[in-house]
Amino acid sequence: MSAGGEASVRVTVIGGGIAGSSLAYFLSRAGARVTLVDAATHAASHVPAALLNPVRGQSGQVDGRALEGLATTWALLGDLSAAGFVVPHGREGILRPLPDEKTRRKFVGHLPPELPHEWRDVGEFPIAPGWHSALWLPTGGWVDGRAFCAALQRASGAEVLRGRAVQRAGEWFVQDGERLFPLTPQPSTVVLCGGSLGSTWAGERRTHRMGTMLLLDRAPTSFPLSFGAYLSPTARGGALGGTFEAPSPHWQETALPLASLNWLLGKGAALCGLSGLRVTGHWTGSRLSGLKVGRDEAGAWHLSGLGSKGFLLGPLLARELAGQLLSARE
Repeated sequence: MSAGGEASVRVTVIGGGIAGSSLAYFLSRAGARVTLVDAATHAASHVPAALLNPVRGQSGQVDGRALEGLATTWALLGDLSAAGFVVPHGREGILRPLPDEKTRRKFVGHLPPELPHEWRDVGEFPIAPGWHSALWLPTGGWVDGRAFCAALQRASGAEVLRGRAVQRAGEWFVQDGERLFPLTPQPSTVVLCGGSLGSTWAGERRTHRMGTMLLLDRAPTSFPLSFGAYLSPTARGGALGGTFEAPSPHWQETALPLASLNWLLGKGAALCGLSGLRVTGHWTGSRLSGLKVGRDEAGAWHLSGLGSKGFLLGPLLARELAGQLLSARE
């Protein structure tokens, strides 16, 4: 901090999903003065139930930083809760039911010994019949994405401007509807953390994947189930999600993919059976893939393209990027 009490570094973060919100939080805690520009629309991070799942996909891949990322996210949620912020989440674990011995062998080959896990009898859990084995991940769970991002933004103390960040003739503006007003003062450091829509506005060619979640009147279990699709508790009931469409080089306006709903419902029934559950609504979003983190050759800073690992790795990478950015400014 400077002698006058002003932050020595001013940073503008563009994008208020889990990447941008985490970065604003860690930058502010390190003494930077942060402005967060967030259009608050079409945000994949606002998913009602994001899984904190270190074992990914149908082959059981484990990211090399999954354990570190998981610990960082849980610690951050603990800090927010201790500070009085309410972020619905569950740490009851995650169950990965597996269909056959071949799949189990794949998972076994990918599981690092330091990852807490247990192989359990499928009969111990209220899941649909026909599963071969059950992998229990006691350190996994779920979090309400919208509430998490909102708490990070409030806890950061950052100035939050709602609108689209626009750069014209080397200057930055915020567009809110028909109004266009300049950022004052003009930022010396900008970090691009936009998701699918933000990257499209920035003129980037990235990979986008649409996905849908059906909201349920209740959760069939107190913990998430995941294989192919996933069932999870939420703040207000339950959710069945996972209809991620084929990758696209273009962002598209979100729409309910009716052609995929039978697939999604079938996956849900295979996991746990859906008898007695009632659909109360849906959530649809587009996630951005192709990780960009750090400073590019043109000198621009990025933290985006986390894809389905946003809540697993986003806070960890944001904390590290905040340190790199402030070190570069010294």
